[in-house]
Amino acid sequence: MDVVLQAALIGLLQGLTEFIPVSSSAHLELAPWVAGWESDGLIGSLAFDVFLHLGTLVALLLFFARDWIRYLGAWVASVRERRIGADADRRIALLLVLATVPAALIGFTLEGVIEETFHGDNDAARLSIAAFLVVGALALWLADRLGSKRRELEGIGTGSALAIGLSQALALLPGISRSGATIATGLALGLTRETAARFSFLLATPITLGAGLYGSRRLLTESHTGTEWLAIGVGFAVAAVSGIIAIGFLLAWLRQRSVAVFSIYRLATAALIVVLVIIGR
Repeated sequence: MDVVLQAALIGLLQGLTEFIPVSSSAHLELAPWVAGWESDGLIGSLAFDVFLHLGTLVALLLFFARDWIRYLGAWVASVRERRIGADADRRIALLLVLATVPAALIGFTLEGVIEETFHGDNDAARLSIAAFLVVGALALWLADRLGSKRRELEGIGTGSALAIGLSQALALLPGISRSGATIATGLALGLTRETAARFSFLLATPITLGAGLYGSRRLLTESHTGTEWLAIGVGFAVAAVSGIIAIGFLLAWLRQRSVAVFSIYRLATAALIVVLVIIGR
């Protein structure tokens, strides 16, 4: 298959599954295996992975532009005046900063170990993805079923924000899903479905920015042909556009419906992985 078309398909997967709680890492690792693509080409390279994440970062910044302008202004004001006061925007801005720290520290410390243990082009890694998909499905379903779903964004406290931020680190495990982990934690702490998703997406912005900057440090070590850079650009653009669509879709979905359909999808995907491994795909 043409590398530009492959890039477009992977960009679409990245944009949709980064925000819908079904695990982007699982889909991105499994798609080339299921499709029979070469494992040592552009797809899966550092440059391509970095630009996919930058595409989803653009989606976040565009969708929540007004929110971030407001929160950044509130953050600057709180630093300048050295107080939070009763300003809800200042408090949310501070909580977003505090909640980012745990995942950033854990990710920086454990990324290499988890990469070696759970990632790879082998059946053991694929079965571990299937297992994590199941774990994430059950966590989402239980949190949705047992959470009170009464608290709005203004009701998030320091402890809740830190717990949700800490859950982001679980996304290092392929199949868990960053959005799935944070939404499930928010639901378990009593947030409404839409609030849990909105806080998850706001929290994704600084961690995605950090991951993009961290990955970009090694981009200069890779060289690509003109066609490959075109493919990277296509993947970036598709990830950004599909990411905006996915964010809007999920927020609208959760205003009226539960997360059950995503748990069912995760279980079905896990079952498919097991079947494909058994038959020697």
